[in-house]
Amino acid sequence: MDLSVSASDSPLLNDTVDGTVDFQGHPVLRSSAGGWRSASFMIGVEVAERFAYYGIGANLITYLTGPLGQSVATAAESVNIWSGISMLFTLLGAFVADSFFGRYRTILFSSAIYVLGLALLSFSALLPTTTSLLCQNSNEISSCSTPQFQLVLFFVSLYLIGVGQGGHKPCVQAFGADQFDAQHPQEAKSKSSFFNWWFFGVCAGTFVAILVVTYTEENLSWSLGFGIPFIMMVIASVVFVFGKYTYRYSVKKYDKSPFVRIGRVFVSAARNWRASSTFIFDQEESATDLSQQKAGQFRFLNKACIVPNHSNQCGMVCSMSEVEEAKAVLRIFPVWMTVLVFGIVFAQDSTFFTKQGATMDRSILSGFIIPAAAIDSFVPLSIVIFITIYDRVFVFIARAFTGIQSGITTLQRIGTGLVISAISMLVASMVERKRLRIAEETGLVDRPDITIPMSFWWLVPQYTLYGLAEVFTLVGLQEFFYDQCPSDLKSMGLAFYTSVLGTGSILSSLLVSVIDEATGANGQNSWFSDNLNKAHLDYFYLLLSGLSLLAFVGFLFQIISKVLVSKYGMLPTVLSVGFRRWNV
Repeated sequence: MDLSVSASDSPLLNDTVDGTVDFQGHPVLRSSAGGWRSASFMIGVEVAERFAYYGIGANLITYLTGPLGQSVATAAESVNIWSGISMLFTLLGAFVADSFFGRYRTILFSSAIYVLGLALLSFSALLPTTTSLLCQNSNEISSCSTPQFQLVLFFVSLYLIGVGQGGHKPCVQAFGADQFDAQHPQEAKSKSSFFNWWFFGVCAGTFVAILVVTYTEENLSWSLGFGIPFIMMVIASVVFVFGKYTYRYSVKKYDKSPFVRIGRVFVSAARNWRASSTFIFDQEESATDLSQQKAGQFRFLNKACIVPNHSNQCGMVCSMSEVEEAKAVLRIFPVWMTVLVFGIVFAQDSTFFTKQGATMDRSILSGFIIPAAAIDSFVPLSIVIFITIYDRVFVFIARAFTGIQSGITTLQRIGTGLVISAISMLVASMVERKRLRIAEETGLVDRPDITIPMSFWWLVPQYTLYGLAEVFTLVGLQEFFYDQCPSDLKSMGLAFYTSVLGTGSILSSLLVSVIDEATGANGQNSWFSDNLNKAHLDYFYLLLSGLSLLAFVGFLFQIISKVLVSKYGMLPTVLSVGFRRWNV
């Protein structure tokens, strides 16, 4: 694609945005494409996509334990595994976008898969289930099992949705952030604000989905409830295509795939780790003394630039810019590992929080009973409120003290959220202990079918704290991973963020499975007994609170290490210590 233009053809050449083109491949004028106008399309599309995703996921455990007849522990594992794998699919989607198709085309392809999965899911809900009249009137156990075809169709549909959102989620957000030029002062400020308002839109869509779709599923029809997200995704896809002429499209800086470049750095560093030469070959800066490259993390990667003695392989060595790309990716992983516990906590609101609320008094407005999954709407509602306060009040006040444009650094923001998540789990444990005590006092321990005389409003504090934790940690992770990744790997950066939640969901499933097996042995009541009045979710929440505090300590170590390496060039992480023998 020839992007060269003459001054006469483009009188506003100085107003073009470097590294971007429009839909037709021409240089982009700052005033005619990108910015908040284009980003608004992305936020609108993501509102619809999150409406669809949480319209399915928020009440999924109820569908599994109800119409499909799974146990509480099995259903929780199924939800966590699906959620986890769906989030990990974002790594595949980001890889495809950054290496082959680009973000725009990947969004189109994944949207088509998403819509197909939602259509099949709605159809699967039309088929007879274990709660059908035939099953209820039958004395034969075999007749009450869910038909195999329906189960297969249901889970195939569910994982098609996972594949679709895997390509959709990281690319739409990265594409939205691409609409702002990080080198332009005003647009750089707007980009930081974009992540806040992006999360605002996501939670607004989630809030409406939880209220509307869950009510439809439990009171009208599961098929209709699954069909509404299908309609929303179709609308979102049309809106996205409608805005194609307003977008800025990034131009790749290199012909080689970023994964090939980064992979070559690690291979070259491993190949040269015993090399005795003290000179490296930089394709951009010619020969450089290796001793000048000693400061900073992961110095062993500098050896990827070494030209071995008596070698004529200068054309095969890596440049320092390629090495710095590899270092940028490697720096992400210590932070990624320390926030995995937050991913485990993140999995609880759509599983055990929902089952917890199902046992409580959910009547409001003269006897109107809200669905248990609808209580989860307090999370996005609190996020919508707190994100507004954060962006309009907190940032302004913090900026006056810190001098930082965003108020506080992304690492400080993530760490604050980890502490709040630990507090939310502690509060959840206390509320659950009270619920169990009331069940015992009223003689309802053996009557799980009867509502506990305890209002669902007791759950609001844990949901609110949970939402506040997301405002700090999730938005901080999004901005951190996007900023840390090289320009050709922005989709992958946001996929790293979602992979935290995906891996956390899978770890939550494994943790539940192990604890269920250990505590339910020898006929004992498991912590996750189908009769929640005999279960001990309070112990589980307390365990998660403790793990969150340990994660915060590990995360704090990362921040201190970052300060040390910036000042003294010390190796800050356990990962770096493991490679110390490779340093020159």
